[in-house]
Amino acid sequence: MTALSPAVEVRELSKRIGKTTLLAPLNLVVSRGSILALVGHNGAGKTTLIKLLLNILLPTTGEATVLGMNSTELRGDAFTRLGYVSENQEMPEWMTVAQMMEHLRPLYPQWEDSGLLEDLQLPPERKIKHLSRGMRMKAALASVLAFGSELLISDEPFSGLDTAVRSEMVQTLLDRTHGREMTVIVSSHDLDEIETFATHVAFLRAGQLLFAEPIETLLTRCREVTVTFAQDIAERARLKLPEGCVATEAQGAMLRFVDLRVNVADHEDAIRKLMPEAVHVQSDGLGLRGIFLALNKGGRR
Repeated sequence: MTALSPAVEVRELSKRIGKTTLLAPLNLVVSRGSILALVGHNGAGKTTLIKLLLNILLPTTGEATVLGMNSTELRGDAFTRLGYVSENQEMPEWMTVAQMMEHLRPLYPQWEDSGLLEDLQLPPERKIKHLSRGMRMKAALASVLAFGSELLISDEPFSGLDTAVRSEMVQTLLDRTHGREMTVIVSSHDLDEIETFATHVAFLRAGQLLFAEPIETLLTRCREVTVTFAQDIAERARLKLPEGCVATEAQGAMLRFVDLRVNVADHEDAIRKLMPEAVHVQSDGLGLRGIFLALNKGGRR
């Protein structure tokens, strides 16, 4: 059996407008069935990358393959396989939720919305113009999940939503994609929510892709370290830090930093060997939010 090609494959893709670089050349592979989180501050390049993948923008250099098709050739029937949800989603305001779903049904051969509105607690007879922001985002998600897309791309779907609405959306997404070969790419600032369901993470900063890897690998290799010495740290001018450290802070006899390249099982012992005068060493795991903050702090310095 021939292995399926990646859902998305990006090769030296970039976007410039005039002298402004929105996205530096990057390479990225998104495996089928994975859930990739795109993270980064506003202006990092997340939306630009999504628009390039959807053929909303044309690349300056490089190319992207989406579901085996060149992104610049996406049109017509291709969008029966590809779903898109945005925080600024446009929908037919004059329709009710049920009318919108019925309007879309004949356009997609794989349409299946049985129980979907109930799962998302959407009122079918309410007009879209009367929906709250959270309800609108759930309606947008329902319209995409119903037609069974192979690839779902979502740009800031959780922005401004309360915890209950976000949880409903995530749970419905996971339930509806379980056992199917659907790939999801989602950009979000809500790192705590993303960490609960993403399988991979890609970090963008100032238009550059810093890394893309399985989230489990990232959480394993990044740890926050606290080292205590017997004397003031300021007196240790030749203190050797592990390669790949960011967010270093020293106060009195205590040193704290984030090690981004942990590659040993006993990390605390490795730090003790590097810093034999340490009185106490503590190495703690970091969540996605902690890693994000450390990377940005390191970048500013």
